[in-house]
Amino acid sequence: MKTIILSLIIACSSACAFSNDAKYFETMGKSIEQVYRAQTIEEIQQAVNVLDRVGNSEKTKWEPFYYASFGYVLMATKEGDGTKKDSYLDQAQLEIDKAIAINANESEIVTLQGFIHTIRVTVDPRSRGQKYSSLAMQSYGKANKLNPENPRALGLMAQMQFGTARFLNASTAEACATAKIALEKFASYKSENVLAPVWGKETTAELLNQCK
Repeated sequence: MKTIILSLIIACSSACAFSNDAKYFETMGKSIEQVYRAQTIEEIQQAVNVLDRVGNSEKTKWEPFYYASFGYVLMATKEGDGTKKDSYLDQAQLEIDKAIAINANESEIVTLQGFIHTIRVTVDPRSRGQKYSSLAMQSYGKANKLNPENPRALGLMAQMQFGTARFLNASTAEACATAKIALEKFASYKSENVLAPVWGKETTAELLNQCK
């Protein structure tokens, strides 16, 4: 995570030096860093509030809404109460809907939509598994078609495959194969967008370790 944050700071600093949108990149860089660093729901909420304001001000940029949505998803993962978890996911959906309205064919946005569905499953796996697992896999499949080099789409797909296989007491071979490909793509992935997401490698590596 420290490497991710350092890379983000360097990239945003470079962009700020040559861009008329210096204030935008500076604010985004600080807010994204806070989302990644945050240890509590309250800390994430502070960053999300800034990101939402930036998004509503910029209008045409999807990244502020993407990271606001991502922040709410992280808040949901830190919340133990199912009702509150759903509330955070509802907010995540509102934010990602704004991003979709700006760029519906951005692979990262579609991937995050799938992640929202995935965390919905965790509220009540038995009653929600069939519906939201299917929706998540549809999103990950679409994201992969939009950008086959997006490692997050494959990494999250592998996690869903692994969790489903474990739940059904079935083989995890497919999930492990997907995770292996995802980790390879994480190693080579590059984006011209300095604000592009960089999360997911660690959890994919952890999943692959379970395959050994």
